[in-house]
Amino acid sequence: MPRPFVAYLRVYEPLSSFDDEVAKPLRAALETDHLDHTTVGERERDMWLRSQLSQPPTLLPGELANGDPSPRAARELLVLDPAEVPVEQATVGPGPLVCPLDVRARSAAALVGFLSSAHQALRTAALPTSTDSVREKAAAVLSDLPGGAVHIVSTTWTVPLPWFTLVDPEHRHLVLATREDPRRQVCWRVAMSDARRRVAKAHSLAERVLGDQGPTKVLEDTGRWLEHFHPHSAVELDYGGLVQLLDDEELESDTSAEDVNAIVAALEREDVEAIAARFERLRDFWGDLAIRERFN
Repeated sequence: MPRPFVAYLRVYEPLSSFDDEVAKPLRAALETDHLDHTTVGERERDMWLRSQLSQPPTLLPGELANGDPSPRAARELLVLDPAEVPVEQATVGPGPLVCPLDVRARSAAALVGFLSSAHQALRTAALPTSTDSVREKAAAVLSDLPGGAVHIVSTTWTVPLPWFTLVDPEHRHLVLATREDPRRQVCWRVAMSDARRRVAKAHSLAERVLGDQGPTKVLEDTGRWLEHFHPHSAVELDYGGLVQLLDDEELESDTSAEDVNAIVAALEREDVEAIAARFERLRDFWGDLAIRERFN
């Protein structure tokens, strides 16, 4: 079975920055076993399927039948060595850097979005209890988040182009393997303070030239999200399972990060022609994935 077609933006915080209550299960996971990028997508999918196939089904993955958080889920995390993070003007660490999966809270956030956007008939068919009680449960889960934010945001079938403003194109990590091989990967890593500086600059330019909608709103939301975390954290942009949809030549020739950063530079000098040319390249590259999404 292929990995989920999901891309990720992750934050890895120093373990020392967590409160003792949160750090204890994370430390236990470090001493026993933890996930890596080759297994994390399947693990998240497994947690969701188990929540739906259990009897009775649980509202959110990563929780027990009575609705309490699962102790095992509290130990689900990814680990990153600070030495793997390119640094421009920042400090990262001390290590280990950890990224809790936060699957239960991420699902609660998605549920809040579903409740606010789905038609009433769809909400009634999909939810086991009343909308109000589901909304209260999701809000309670989110309010219990340490630091007030999940460590991972994700998208299916594509990468939001504003995410590329966070990274240096030259720091791409590319691993080519067969499409079925979980080691196949494209990602960038960046120090938190560098990521904040980059997104703030891009947001300021986009707001001035494009207004407060579209990419500007994504940049604003991303910048606010990053502010929740320790300043010596690291940020990772990972294509995740999307690498299964692109062949080796497409991955090697991908210039998305270069194009988006060039657009930021063109916004600064108000070079409309350069902006249009770069957007055209991005549209050509990501257009095929958009078509696949529509057919699925």
